[in-house]
Amino acid sequence: MNNIYKKNSFVIYCDGASSGNPGNSGVGVVIISNNKIYKLSEYIGVATNNFAEYSALIRGLEEASVLGAKRIKIFLDAELLVKQLKGLYRVKSQNLWPLWRKVQILLKGFDSYELNHIPRELNREADSLAKAAIPKHRDKAGEESDR
Repeated sequence: MNNIYKKNSFVIYCDGASSGNPGNSGVGVVIISNNKIYKLSEYIGVATNNFAEYSALIRGLEEASVLGAKRIKIFLDAELLVKQLKGLYRVKSQNLWPLWRKVQILLKGFDSYELNHIPRELNREADSLAKAAIPKHRDKAGEESDR
């Protein structure tokens, strides 16, 4: 078995989606550990795409921590986010700064982590989960407004 699946080692795929920029947004997370797969799809409100990307990573890190992860490998298709977190780009947006800081704090809770940029086509499942959260919310909002 590949050593990325050692006990307490987790692989996390994260993606955020926004139907407009800003617009209704969702996050998608896939966590793999010890032959188990955990999936998360949540609506986060109206946000920019970059805000949604950071929010997806935060939710992924929070869930991995709850599940007992000690070592994590993170895969994101958001190149800007990866470069900001690796210190290659500055965080210029005041709205993203608190999220960047929260990610830094969450990462300190793990024994080790690896942050990787991947092509969008290798992050399809997290992307689908993020996009799926948006219509679910619209459907609920429509039901509530019909009452």
